[in-house]
Amino acid sequence: MRVLSKVFMTLSALSFALPAFAQGEGAAANPTNWVAVATGIAMAIASAGCGVGQGKAAAAATVGNARNPSAKAAIQVALIIGLAFIESLAIYTLLVIFVKMK
Repeated sequence: MRVLSKVFMTLSALSFALPAFAQGEGAAANPTNWVAVATGIAMAIASAGCGVGQGKAAAAATVGNARNPSAKAAIQVALIIGLAFIESLAIYTLLVIFVKMK
């Protein structure tokens, strides 16, 4: 455990020292595209949120069907509409990404 801790400390120190050597001769000709980085992070957050939301919606629908099987049709309709709204978050985020990357 002590050796593993020292390895991780060394790796973290090296990762902090790396940006000191990052700028070279061609740095001005090839700037970092921060819009691409930000849109990638935004899509990751939106996808994670959609995954969590869809999982909770499906779990709630399953519990609802188990408690009241006679309401299956109403629960299923509400579930499908809810999943469509949840998925629209990821689609809108992807649309914004395509507009910003233009």
